[in-house]
Formats: sequence, C-alpha cells, structure tokens
Amino acid sequence: MPLPRKPLAALLLAGAVLAACAPQDTASDGNPAAASTAGGCAPGALPTRAAGTLTIGTDKPAYEPWFAEDAPANGKGFESAVAHAVAEKLGYPKEKVTWVVAPFGTATAPGPKNFDFDINQVSISAERRQAVDFSSGYYDVRQAVIALKSSKAASARSLADLRGAKLGAQVGTTSLDAVTDTIRPTTRPAVFDSNDLAKAALRNGQVEALVVDLPTAFYITGAEVTDAQVVGQLAGSAKGEQFGLVLDKGSKLTGCVSGAVDALRADGTLAKLEKQWLSDAVSAPVLQ
Repeated sequence: MPLPRKPLAALLLAGAVLAACAPQDTASDGNPAAASTAGGCAPGALPTRAAGTLTIGTDKPAYEPWFAEDAPANGKGFESAVAHAVAEKLGYPKEKVTWVVAPFGTATAPGPKNFDFDINQVSISAERRQAVDFSSGYYDVRQAVIALKSSKAASARSLADLRGAKLGAQVGTTSLDAVTDTIRPTTRPAVFDSNDLAKAALRNGQVEALVVDLPTAFYITGAEVTDAQVVGQLAGSAKGEQFGLVLDKGSKLTGCVSGAVDALRADGTLAKLEKQWLSDAVSAPVLQ
C-alpha cells in the first residue's frame, strides 16, 4: 500500500491446526520462513512474547472497515476477524490474545517489536523484507475508483461509464497503471505527485474521479473527503500486491503464522471474511 496511511469466520477442525501450521522452508509468497522450534507449531504453545498468549499489534485509531469501533479485540472488521482466525488456527482463542498499539512506521522499521505479529494493511515488498518478516498474503489488494457523490462519475456501473471522465491518480503507482491499462479513458488522466494533491483536485473539480488502492479509498471516503464515495473496484489491477502480517525479522513464528494464513485461504475463510467485511460492507462492486 502507499505509505500515506489511510483511513469470513469458519469452524476449524483440530487436526487441521497441526497440518496447516507445520513449519515450512518457504512461505507461499516466496519469503523464507523462519525456523520453528523443535516442538513445531503445537497449538497454543508457540514461543510467543508471553507464554500462552499471542500478542497482536495494530495502529490507533483502527479504522473501519478493517476494524470496528476502534476496538481491534472485538473481532469485528476484516483485519480484526482475520487476526483472530489466524490466532485460533495457532491455538489461541480470543481470551488468549492481547492487542497492543503499534504505529505503522515503527511496525515496519528495523528493531525489536512489541507484538508477535502485526496487522495493519501493510503491503509485502522486497524493501520492507529487509527490516521485517512477512507471513503469506492474507488480502489481495485491488484498485478502486472514488468520486464526489454529486458527480456524474459517482453513478458509473462499468468501465465504459468511466472512459469519458477526467480521471486522476498518483504518479508511479499501480493506481495510475490501472487508469491507463484497465479503464483506458478517452481523456489523458491527470497525474499528481501525491495523493494529497489528488484529493485537493477532486475537491475542487479538476478531476471527476480518482483511482487509488482499495484501502486508501476506504480511508479517503471515510475520514478525509466524506462527500466522496467508493464507486467500485477494479478486478485484477493490483499486479499481485498483497497485505501480509508483519513479524520481527527472523521470528521463530513466521513459518507457523504463514501456515495458518495459507490454511485460511485454502478453506475459504479469507474469502468469506472479505465478502462479509469489505465487499458487502462498503458496497464496492467490481467494475467490468
């Protein structure tokens, strides 16, 4: 995700916990998994910061739809639900989970962490891998279109409806690629050095709609430009971008956490949680 910060559960068989969380040589996204302890991924007995307890970090405030009521521990919102599903897979029910505040910048910076893993809409990248470990990806990021509620673009229901609009995006981003490669507008898009400049252009009518990644769209429309709305999302425009859980560099938990995420993707839990908390909650249809 761009560095400017913005703004599903199933019953699991006990036997699947051991199989899904077995230590791996390589996580599904290509990240070398850290070596696990001799005991493997025994449910509820991992080498966590506090014995018998799993500590999860995220930023504050914790914005919707990723969290609800600024209360990560309640299990509501996509990332809260994902975090608790991962914890459950690892053998830590809600009463064995502790949440701590971990600002985005410090969570991804080098140095010791105050959490076992962090969940905070952090995109997996080679640069960040130099400082931290990542789990397998738990969310496939898509690009989205936002427009002022009063504009014609707000009523778009297809890519064709957007092609005649004046669109904008930040320079050097997958969002701009989505404008030119997926929407293919008839008018040359406006290109901005930052999302702040893009938002200002949207407010004053220089552009009719902006393309940003979906989490940024949630944040802008929910907290910054509240008279704008998410028009829809673009299928397959993120070029493989994924969010991953952040762990300390060389964490002994990385392989087990990745195994839990992989199992949740395989059994359909991640897709169900995404539908429940993201697609349905914010009415972001896929524009074709």
